[in-house]
Amino acid sequence: MWNRRELIGAGTAAFAATSLGRPAFGQSALEEVEIDLHREVGPLDHIWSRCAGSDRASVTMRESWRRDLDRFVQETGLERVRFHGILGDDMGVWPGGMRGPQPNFQNVDDVYDGLLARGVQPFVELSFMPGKLASAKTKLNFTYDANITPPASLDDWANFIQTFTRHLIDRYGAKEVRQWYFEVWNEPNLRWFYTGTQQDYFAMYRATARAVKAVDPEIRVGGPSTASVQWIPEFLAFCAAEKLPVDFISTHIYAGDDQKEIFGQADRYPHSQVIPAALAQVRAQIDATPYRATQLWVSEWSSDSPAMIAHVLSQCLPHVHAMSQWALSNVFEEINFPNFIVKEGDGGWGMLAQRNIARPSFNTYRLLHRLGDRRLQTTGPALASRPGKGMAALVWNLAEVKQPSGIPGVASKRIVEGSAKRYAVKLRGARPGAAVKVSYVDQERGSPLPKWRELGSPQYPTREQTDQIRRAAEIPAPETRRLDRRGMLTLDLPPEGVALIEMSA
Repeated sequence: MWNRRELIGAGTAAFAATSLGRPAFGQSALEEVEIDLHREVGPLDHIWSRCAGSDRASVTMRESWRRDLDRFVQETGLERVRFHGILGDDMGVWPGGMRGPQPNFQNVDDVYDGLLARGVQPFVELSFMPGKLASAKTKLNFTYDANITPPASLDDWANFIQTFTRHLIDRYGAKEVRQWYFEVWNEPNLRWFYTGTQQDYFAMYRATARAVKAVDPEIRVGGPSTASVQWIPEFLAFCAAEKLPVDFISTHIYAGDDQKEIFGQADRYPHSQVIPAALAQVRAQIDATPYRATQLWVSEWSSDSPAMIAHVLSQCLPHVHAMSQWALSNVFEEINFPNFIVKEGDGGWGMLAQRNIARPSFNTYRLLHRLGDRRLQTTGPALASRPGKGMAALVWNLAEVKQPSGIPGVASKRIVEGSAKRYAVKLRGARPGAAVKVSYVDQERGSPLPKWRELGSPQYPTREQTDQIRRAAEIPAPETRRLDRRGMLTLDLPPEGVALIEMSA
């Protein structure tokens, strides 16, 4: 199975898959879920709301992207956005041919002003190398020519980072900037993002962290922002030996990553278990160092399967502080310019399709946002909470979805291993006959695909068709159900499907 990094390196691939039809619930297997309304087991940390990923910084100045961000903030409670290239030459910060004595932060201000005006903060990825400071001319082979080389001079780089940090404080104030996170680079262990060695990156981290802290010791800085959860023990050993600040640890993981590289054994886990197992491993690595209990930020991961999203997030709760899904919007041109609005199979990275159309992944986050901040005891595939005096619980039908997590839009069909299931959900402590509301999201409900197919699967839907698709992609109105005399109800879910059960006080 190809993974994201192999696809980026190769640039092309072909994938075979099977179609997924509507399930026949009459033959569904029965699974039991129990939610104890009288047993709180601690806080429910909304690790999914802290950050989401996006394309390069310059894209965030577009009206279409900002419209998507507005919706994400209003409907999912998003707190931060991470993107590449705030220092890249396409931002005009300091191109190699520029003779001016000082960098230019006009576009940086436009980007960060746009975020803050919408109630979100930046998760500052310090990349890529301004041409003026670069050690070579090697560029990232994406639609934007970002320089991926180490700095020619660490001292010059450190002076630039101090200038950048001072500018942010002058513009936004120390109180605001101290709430941000400054992450050093993106995936430096991959040659198409960084041409230096591991030791080059460690030296750059040392210079960067010290430069940021020299301006304000309370600003948070961290790394190594590696692909496939690599370099964590080595990075922390280096930082401990050098007595360097590490306010948070960041890394990336995708279900299709090379398991031999991560676990030392190929195909050790099914796709649904790769991310939880990898992050449990990273948490143990961190806690074996002087940086134990330091926040772990997964600054990239992804899935477009509602049940997979719910499962991964619930399993990762003990290990991480934040899970930043890649990416919030299909206004996304990292590898190519999307030639579709909606598409079968792999519909692109964005949880919002182009033209502000909701996809099932986005709608899953909308349901997650309706969970409360106190967790209830559950058995079975469920995440239950107490919002106020009521109850909200997400139940899911996990399926193996073996999509290539690579070039957006490359796969024309989904590979899904799973079956429809019927769930017997018992709400222990609920009043018999109590009313509940049930909302569903799967690959047909809360999805743009059925209406798009009905319209003939147009590559370029008209404005009227786009409006129809957008409306049809919304989460359907909830069903009102009543518990039986045992405090139970049954739910039928297709593979990948999720259901949110809500009960008022």
